[in-house]
Amino acid sequence: QVQLVESGGGLVQPGGSLRLSCAASGFTLNYDAIGWFRQAPGKEREGVSCISSSSRRTYYANSVKGRFTISRDSAKNTVYLQMNSLKPEDTAVYYCATTSPGPYYSDYDVCRGPYRYWGQGTQVTVSS
Repeated sequence: QVQLVESGGGLVQPGGSLRLSCAASGFTLNYDAIGWFRQAPGKEREGVSCISSSSRRTYYANSVKGRFTISRDSAKNTVYLQMNSLKPEDTAVYYCATTSPGPYYSDYDVCRGPYRYWGQGTQVTVSS
C-alpha cells in the first residue's frame, strides 16, 4: 500500500521544539520532492517548507525561516521538519505530500503540485 505517514506532532510550549517525520511506505521518497504544509482552523492550507529530490532546492515560508529546517534521510525513506522556537501561530495540522518533480525556476516551485500522495496529518499545538 502506497502511503505517507506523518508523526512527531504534539503539544509544546512557546519557544519549544518538535521534529516531524514523513515516512513513506510502498514507494521510495528518494526520487520525489516533498513538501510540508499546514492548515489551521479557519485558514487556508499553506506551504511551510519543501525540498527537492536532490535536496539542492529548499523552500521556507517567511513565517518559519530561521526556525524550521527540512531534511531528508534516504536510508530511512523519511523527510523531517525540525521546528524550533515554536510560536502559538504555528498551531495547525501539518501534512506532508509529494510535490513537483520540476523543473524549478524558484525555490517556491518545489512546493507546487501535482500532489500525488498526501499523509493523514499530525496535530501541532503550541500553547502555554
